[in-house]
Amino acid sequence: METRAAAVTFKGDPKALVGSAVQVGQPAPDFKCLDGLAPVTLADTPAKPRLFSVVPSLDTPVCSRQTKTFEEGLAALGDKVACYTVSLDLPFAQKRFCAAEGVANMKTLSDVHNHSFGKGYGVLLEGLPLSLLTRAVFVVDAAGKVTYVEYVPEVTSDPNYTDALEALKKLV
Repeated sequence: METRAAAVTFKGDPKALVGSAVQVGQPAPDFKCLDGLAPVTLADTPAKPRLFSVVPSLDTPVCSRQTKTFEEGLAALGDKVACYTVSLDLPFAQKRFCAAEGVANMKTLSDVHNHSFGKGYGVLLEGLPLSLLTRAVFVVDAAGKVTYVEYVPEVTSDPNYTDALEALKKLV
């Protein structure tokens, strides 16, 4: 499996990412994550525009803000889109976070089992004492093609919310 050296920084320290970088126009890589204790693959997500917001951990300020910002920005689109926050947090922690923060539109997917999302989308951070995913956003159309990609260069920075939401809205 490819490793991309110094692909991002974490608090200014260069870190490698495991997996190839996803490109606009390619088919979205498959994965096997957990929604609660139920396995979910790309094929299990609805065939409509999808946003995958990838965060290191929901229990950190930027990740919390990222999830809540997308939650608010997607409310007007209703069931025309499917939106997911992906992290290595345990499904129980994801559920607790969503309940405590009133997150209802963003579903959570845990990649804790086998890191298949992290490796398939090239977002698994290497060189940390604890496995984490880097911050990224992917938009996938109804046919399963990637239409928007953002790997946030500094893991502790916010993604470009406006561009990601515009990319999703173009598909509706």
